[in-house]
Amino acid sequence: MPKRVSEQSVEHEFYDSFPRNYKIGKTKYIIITGSVMSGVGKGTFSSCLAALLTHHGLKVSPIKFDGYLNYDAGTLNPYRHGEVFVLSDGTECDLDLGSYERSLHRDLSKDNYLTAGKIFKTIIDRERAGKYLGRDVQFIPHVTGEIKRFLRELAVKSSADVVLVEVGGTVGDLENAYFIEATRELRYEEGRDNVFFVNVTYVIQPGSLDEFKSKPAQLGIRKLMELGTPPDVVICRSENPVGNSILEKLSTFADVPVERIFNLYDISDIYEIPLLLKKDGVDKAFFEILKIEPKNIKLKSNFKEWESFVRKTKNAKKIVNIGIVGKYTNVKDSYISILKALEHAGPYLGARVKPIWIESSSLENKKGIEEVFKNIDGIIIPGGFGKRGIEGKINAIRYARENKIPLLGLCLGMQLSVVEFARNICDLKGANSTEFVARTKNPVICTMEEQKLILKGEKYGGTMRLGDYKCELKKGTISWKTYGMPKYIFERHRHRYEFNNKFRKNIEQKGMVIAGVNPERDLVEIIELKNHPFFIGTQFHPEFKSRPLQPHPLFVEFVRSAILGLKKQKSAVRH
Repeated sequence: MPKRVSEQSVEHEFYDSFPRNYKIGKTKYIIITGSVMSGVGKGTFSSCLAALLTHHGLKVSPIKFDGYLNYDAGTLNPYRHGEVFVLSDGTECDLDLGSYERSLHRDLSKDNYLTAGKIFKTIIDRERAGKYLGRDVQFIPHVTGEIKRFLRELAVKSSADVVLVEVGGTVGDLENAYFIEATRELRYEEGRDNVFFVNVTYVIQPGSLDEFKSKPAQLGIRKLMELGTPPDVVICRSENPVGNSILEKLSTFADVPVERIFNLYDISDIYEIPLLLKKDGVDKAFFEILKIEPKNIKLKSNFKEWESFVRKTKNAKKIVNIGIVGKYTNVKDSYISILKALEHAGPYLGARVKPIWIESSSLENKKGIEEVFKNIDGIIIPGGFGKRGIEGKINAIRYARENKIPLLGLCLGMQLSVVEFARNICDLKGANSTEFVARTKNPVICTMEEQKLILKGEKYGGTMRLGDYKCELKKGTISWKTYGMPKYIFERHRHRYEFNNKFRKNIEQKGMVIAGVNPERDLVEIIELKNHPFFIGTQFHPEFKSRPLQPHPLFVEFVRSAILGLKKQKSAVRH
């Protein structure tokens, strides 16, 4: 344990990264690293472990570190990075934060997400302000020190029993090497009883050999040992169950007892993972190494709701086909929150939702659209940016409107529902969004004045309407009933363009219902159609607030409408 000294000291090499009132040992740290492969399920494991520890009565505060030099995830392309998740405070972050919120059933904040860009900006800002007073600012101790400060400040702000740290990237990456070094220093300063390392590795099974090969996993673990961060527990991911010989081999190379090498192979229902981790004793290993006890002895009752949800998922029999008309359908992670929201809603209705991916560009020619939607029970038009595929989305919306297929339009999906209605019902020729046609004659969707100033300045990051905003629901609407008839709701936003109120009177007179409005700025939040089984568009992203034990009401009602439509189809066939 180093002597605590002023961060401005020029006499000492130690760097004080301890917040005021911080007490060593009050918070335990779990550091979760990957291996030599990405995409092995590290985020899923982290969220499931967080859920398991929460059911033990511990307060867990997760944090994801991304090695990107971006300040946040807001400007990242979905094709490269998957979905940009948005927190209630407006933070644009990695999709793993969505996994954490869904597993913990609670909202997180900007303090739960850290990027290299955010760390380096903090350091430059502090250096320019004279906070380092004469010191040459270096990776050690300053960069690693600021990382440790961020983790400890999260511990203090959240009053967490456990801070669970997921280190993004693979072992050996330049972009996370200094972060791993910071966790080594954290263990040195906090003590071995307070910092716990988990390595999530992967055992490959080449199809040409039909046997497991553990060498890549061994090399990844060996690299962590070289960096001074040997794992206390190894989570061995694989496609199929591995034999004891593989576990024993990894135990030898990792210097970890074989009873702390756990095989987490692929299963059909990821919601079972917390139950499997409990069954295998991963939680016991954590308690033994960090020398703490569970806070809640009613573990069985705590798991009751989760187990009930898993049973509902397994017992769901009806198959409901939901068409997702998107711009990024080649990368399914681009719509992961939508997929999860459908997964949450289905089991409560005895249904298993099957997503059908439809590339919006393929619908720009209306020919054959009937064949595309022939077996679709409901349609989702998700968010997105840019002009590509827009006319295909509009054609899908028109088809859903005219053929009474349940439709849920999310963000851009709502905006395009307004465009389609304005063109084909209100007879507003060339109606469009100024995002796609800057000088359209009928700009039914446009930017707010403050957004116009932002666009002129060519600054995009963190400048949209982001995070939670209030929405006042109109009494008597489907949305109002679906939400349980409250006056106000709060939902998360991520967009720059809005419904143009200059066209509102005309559009309402033709039958579109404005079901929700932001009362402070009179911005349209929800639209509906009369005489349709379910046609709702939201300016916000309801999928961000769906949870396994609390499915979002809009998704539940949407899936329910799709099921009712499916029943009517079957009834018509029988008769």
